[in-house]
Amino acid sequence: MAPPAATPPAPPVQRAPGRTIGALAAAASATVADALGRLRPHASPQGPAPSPAAPPPYQPPPSYSAATSPLGGRPPHAPPVPETDPPPAYSAVPAGGFDPRELTDFQLDELVHRIIGRVTRLVRTELRMDRERVGRLRDPRA
Repeated sequence: MAPPAATPPAPPVQRAPGRTIGALAAAASATVADALGRLRPHASPQGPAPSPAAPPPYQPPPSYSAATSPLGGRPPHAPPVPETDPPPAYSAVPAGGFDPRELTDFQLDELVHRIIGRVTRLVRTELRMDRERVGRLRDPRA
């Protein structure tokens, strides 16, 4: 068996000048600028642009003292104002109203069966959206 022939080293790869991304971007930018320059109607020459009004003179903020700023640098706040009308008294269940504690086991089962399908569908949708958000479209548990 003969030893493998030594292959000559490959020539270095050189990019053609003007074919880099930066050169392509510059050429595209120049083309767009040229096209926009031809499409815009030339406005009649106007006088010099109006100069903006002079900015108002600078006035430093008022100095702070220990009397106006409490410790911790927090601004003072007004004490809470007492309400004139007290809130209504709390009643657990209005007289003659619906009290869920009075439901029978059968009624609770019926209520659960009515809403479980909707809740399950919403939870599955949220889980699918989370998997799509992180890029895992398949559920590994299934």
